[in-house]
Amino acid sequence: MSAVTEYKTIDPSNGQLIWKFPTTTDQEVFAALDKAHQAYTNVWRSTTVSERTKILRKAADLIRQNKKEMVEIGTTEMGKQVAGMEGEVDFIVGILEYYADNAEELTKTVPVPGVPGAEVVTEPLGVILAIEPWNFPFYQVVRVLGPQLAAGNTVLVKPANCVAQSALYLEKLFLQAGAPAGVFQVILASIPQISDLIDDFRVRGVTLTGSERAGKAVAERAGRNLKKVVLELGGSDAFIVLEDADLDEAIRIGFEGRMDNMGQICVSLKRHIIIGRERGEKFKEGLIKLIKGMKIGDPRDRSTNLGPLYAEAGVTNILRQIEAAKAAGAEVLIGGKRIDRPGAYVEPTVITNISRENPLFTEEAFGPVASVYVVDTEEEAIELANATPFGLGGAVASTNIEHAKQVAARIETGMVFINSGMNSTPALPFGGAKNSGFGRELADLGFQEFVNKKVVRVHEKYL
Repeated sequence: MSAVTEYKTIDPSNGQLIWKFPTTTDQEVFAALDKAHQAYTNVWRSTTVSERTKILRKAADLIRQNKKEMVEIGTTEMGKQVAGMEGEVDFIVGILEYYADNAEELTKTVPVPGVPGAEVVTEPLGVILAIEPWNFPFYQVVRVLGPQLAAGNTVLVKPANCVAQSALYLEKLFLQAGAPAGVFQVILASIPQISDLIDDFRVRGVTLTGSERAGKAVAERAGRNLKKVVLELGGSDAFIVLEDADLDEAIRIGFEGRMDNMGQICVSLKRHIIIGRERGEKFKEGLIKLIKGMKIGDPRDRSTNLGPLYAEAGVTNILRQIEAAKAAGAEVLIGGKRIDRPGAYVEPTVITNISRENPLFTEEAFGPVASVYVVDTEEEAIELANATPFGLGGAVASTNIEHAKQVAARIETGMVFINSGMNSTPALPFGGAKNSGFGRELADLGFQEFVNKKVVRVHEKYL
């Protein structure tokens, strides 16, 4: 039986309840699975790649046409500033067009070199279950839909319970684009219902973006059922500022890489590691100056660059982490408190003097909290960057690009960006190492995660 999970839209800029969705029954959840399985079996897997990509292109066109409404929905549901939400909508158009442009090549049958009569055929798997978070309510969904629909799989999407309207709006647009019924469905399911879906043989793969705890639970359940899993979990990305880096530019990168989306990004630059004591002090001063210049306000106001966190729960969690860090000896240089106004607003915060025993040393802070470390040598910086259970992304600032690449090669992550924060495109694989999960999304690698690479070989005698 299902435990109740409430799906509702609460505007985080003022705490106002906008919409509440009815509880989804077990019967409704499994009716959706049956519909997805039937759509895969009877329609979608035998639809030509050309026809699938036409639907992806049409969906991209509809997203362009409805950009303004999508921005309004996303901003209302999770408080992202208008410019950030516009960028997110533009990015998902790029994802759909990338797979529309490349699906024929990605699904092409490939001869096996040196083995006459042998080839590898790319085939879909079936129903893919996607469990998605709230911080990018459109992007997180579409980076699954793009490759999986192009491959011929059907997709069930469980959104976070605070961004259901965003996911349902995408579902409506894909139906308008000509996607057959059942190919893409949003399910407002509970955690027990998701567990039951993973147990069902018709679900052939599971992808999750979320916390380490959620990833472990999903991986364990899927493993018991021999299901393929892709996990994109937390990150505590290090930003190493090398001795030859342009310090003013590094400060800007560190500020933007941490405060974008109010720090609610898995690949935010959460740990700033500066080599050199004097440069470290200047970095802190510059970071604090930029933070003091931020304007608090409604995320719908384009002059606002300090909006709310996604929900009251985000405020509670980040303030708890700040207080625990202080209790363990860390120093708060600026911020650290709730902002006295309606809504889920927290002061941007800079924390330093974080010992290895401090809980913040190994935790992911999912909010506007920058941890600053100052070290004496490059070796110390690299060791500190790797002294975390996470391994999602990271960044290096330097004027010597070749040397920066050498440093990047020693950072234990799935991604490293030089002289920028996260700088992704649909053509770049996205994913991490260590406790940040496994598997990749986007690009060709994201496409290959949920397909069957079937070997077909003709006996030599018939060649």
